[in-house]
Amino acid sequence: MILTIMIAITKEIDRQKSSSKKLLKIGEVAKQTDVGISTIRYYESLGLLVPIERSDNGYRYYDEESVERLQFIRKAQSLQFSLAEIHQVLGVRTHGSPVCPLVKDLLKQKIANLEEQIDRMKEMKQELETYQSRWESRPFDDPCSKEVCSMIEEVADRVPTHRLQGEHSV
Repeated sequence: MILTIMIAITKEIDRQKSSSKKLLKIGEVAKQTDVGISTIRYYESLGLLVPIERSDNGYRYYDEESVERLQFIRKAQSLQFSLAEIHQVLGVRTHGSPVCPLVKDLLKQKIANLEEQIDRMKEMKQELETYQSRWESRPFDDPCSKEVCSMIEEVADRVPTHRLQGEHSV
């Protein structure tokens, strides 16, 4: 038992001596970047982040580049980049290619998607305003009526085309 502890201590000392970079445990990285530990582990599982080293006891160690990568991921997310898109960008960079053309293309796609969503939202707003004005002076339904709400019942049956991407009706 004592021998195992001494070997572990020796390995730790050797690791610290041989490393010119300051290594950080996952909790320290989380604190520096304001990213949760479970999120960092999730990013690791997706290949977005790789610990520089793993100790015998399972601790993950990261360097300053890992902190910078997490900050990059957060900035990309603030621009609505998905984790898959971020992974794609980081992959291009890892292969030594410039990523700016890819980023520009992704931004162009995002802007086009937003413009479509804005158009659909404007159409939906106009439709709702039409119903609002039509129903403004309408009397309330009889609570004993078979219909839950006659106003909604009179809405034309159609497949909604105004839904935003990813929206669910529950």
